[in-house]
Amino acid sequence: MNDIDRRKLLKLLGWSSASLAVAGCGNPPESGTGTAEAYSEPGDFNVPGVGVYYASTCTLCEAGCGIKGRVREGRILKLEGSPECAISKGRLCGLGQASVQHHYNPDRLKEPLLRVNGNLQPVTWDKALSLIAEKTKDAGDKFAFLTGPLSGHLKVLVQNYVEVLGSKNHFVYDLLANKANQLAAEKVYGISNPQVQIAKAKLILSFGADFLNCWESPVHFSAEYAQFRKANEGKARGVLIQAEPKMTLTGANADRWIAIKAGSEGVFALGLVNALLEDAHHAKNVPASVAEAVRKYDKARVDRETGVSEEVFGRVLAQLRERSPSLVLSGPSAEGHIHGAQNAAAIMLLNVVLGNVGKTITAPAKIPFPQMAPAAGDTSALIAFNQALSQGRLQTVFFHGANPVFTAPGFMKVRENLKKAAFKVAFAHYRDETAEEADLVLPLDSALEDWGTHVAAYQPDGVQIHMQQPLMERLYPQGTRSLGDVLLTLLKQRRPDEYNPFPDYYAYLKSAAIKNKAAFKDAAADDEEFWYQTLSHGVLNVAKPEPQRIALNPGALDLDLPKPAEEDLHYPLRLVPSVRANFRDGRHANLPWLQETPDPLTTIVWGSWLEIHPKTAGRWGIAEGDIVEVISKSGTIKAQAYLFPGLEPNTVAIPIGNGHEAMGRYAKDVGVNPLKILDPVFEKSTGELALHATRVKLRRTEDNRTVVKDEGWRPGVVNTQMNRKIVATLAADKIKLFPEE
Repeated sequence: MNDIDRRKLLKLLGWSSASLAVAGCGNPPESGTGTAEAYSEPGDFNVPGVGVYYASTCTLCEAGCGIKGRVREGRILKLEGSPECAISKGRLCGLGQASVQHHYNPDRLKEPLLRVNGNLQPVTWDKALSLIAEKTKDAGDKFAFLTGPLSGHLKVLVQNYVEVLGSKNHFVYDLLANKANQLAAEKVYGISNPQVQIAKAKLILSFGADFLNCWESPVHFSAEYAQFRKANEGKARGVLIQAEPKMTLTGANADRWIAIKAGSEGVFALGLVNALLEDAHHAKNVPASVAEAVRKYDKARVDRETGVSEEVFGRVLAQLRERSPSLVLSGPSAEGHIHGAQNAAAIMLLNVVLGNVGKTITAPAKIPFPQMAPAAGDTSALIAFNQALSQGRLQTVFFHGANPVFTAPGFMKVRENLKKAAFKVAFAHYRDETAEEADLVLPLDSALEDWGTHVAAYQPDGVQIHMQQPLMERLYPQGTRSLGDVLLTLLKQRRPDEYNPFPDYYAYLKSAAIKNKAAFKDAAADDEEFWYQTLSHGVLNVAKPEPQRIALNPGALDLDLPKPAEEDLHYPLRLVPSVRANFRDGRHANLPWLQETPDPLTTIVWGSWLEIHPKTAGRWGIAEGDIVEVISKSGTIKAQAYLFPGLEPNTVAIPIGNGHEAMGRYAKDVGVNPLKILDPVFEKSTGELALHATRVKLRRTEDNRTVVKDEGWRPGVVNTQMNRKIVATLAADKIKLFPEE
């Protein structure tokens, strides 16, 4: 094979660019032949009553945990974490366990649907694929593919397909993106994705980073947290301080929880920096220009702008001085504002001043395969996509792994703008809100029926590529297909010479793995043995990952945070659209296991609610169970009031995830969607939606309904069973349950 052919093949298989030299070390096969073969159905290895375990990857969030699936008599019954996964190390969260219910969900799509005379009607796969070929014949830049976060070989095929059509419009959208955090990390550390060593810290100060619940890689961080909390010889029990306007699950586990005014987190952080720089051993970690810039953030300003008293400020400062190494984290509640990236950078600066960099803040390894590296997504992608729709620049659009009709704020008018595209295709598992607007809906295999590879954005130890393989045969063999197979079919329509050597997605993945096996640890010399090992272990460990390097430049930071905005008397409250680990952005609201799982802080199930501080509720005349109108400049929703002390008094919160108009019987018409009333406010450095910057007012209605919760049916009662007191309680300010010192 000549160099041009080999380079082209490497690109087709996802090993181009940085991996080119590695891949060239072996003896590559001729254009994929010799390794590409169709997946043949396995023999009957079933023994009645005996479970067999197969390795795969959980896809219900972007953490990318490895799993082992227990299969008995050909059916998947239970999932557990894979001990060979560096992320999960044998653990799995409740969300991952719910993959089984997603697989067996009765509302899954079972056949392709085509819009005829305004209604979606069944159509054959052959007709659907022929129609796509016709509609994309001369697509060019009038074609766009909107996906959720992607990695691995599915990302490779999506981008190859967009390129083959002559387009550059691959939009990667994620409502819960941390773009402001990444930008701040680049400015402070010189890399966008540092590792945080929770287990090595003696003190964690977190500004809204809910690492035990839904921040980046919660299963991994929960295991680290257990080590952090464990006292042993030579190591004291770690102390956690959480500052945020709305208590998260991580905040509920903290030794000290601080209710801070929304958006003022950066001021608090710079106040701590200013005080710490009075110490010579801290001052030497930053240039004199930083000390000069933060001098205006004194205790009085911190108290005035953040609502954190000088007494509490002093306690936090003392802990930072006494416990080293520490770890300071920035989370979504600090970053979801106009100056969110500035807030995050100010918070991260604390790690520099405290000397945490290199101890609890470290550099991860580089992912050596750029084509497969995770495309994390952001909200600015949706904004750009929606703008192109509104201007009539897109005629054919595809969707996968994203439901923008549900998750986009109302002011964006995504549903209306979609009507300007002539042909819309949704690759979906359910008839969600976006699928209901599509002209063609193609049903996909569940993750437990499909093949794939995944590269996690957060890699705690080296670099792993996670394998996904079917744990059982398709439930609907004539109806659903793998997106990888569909994309290969579409690519063969355009580039048969390049893609015909791969009969199906399985063959493509097998060829890709064998083609580059020299890049992985402990790879067997025999190709078939190597492939067998890969599927048995479920992971490929990169042999010699190149480390990234931290490059500090604190003197270049913009430390001039804006003054707090004047109070808006018409909209006096801040709205927090809070994230629940079970629902994320609402993609899992149709799983009844998750609807029935009590919220860990309120114990509420099956619905939505408005969290309001008891003092604020008293001012507004609101009692638990009251149906309250929540009004922003952009819209109004109604939610049931729940009095919750874990809030900064000028803050109210509504969880994201419910309020669907479609998506199946377990999601439709359950709760409300707070995203619809968000205001058009954007983070100034990244263009991201500022999810925590909307102001609201409340209006109590005459309606009151019982809050469905596990903690007890009477308002404010958490210790009764059938009106019998079973637990004695004492106010938190009367006792130190977790002394800090």
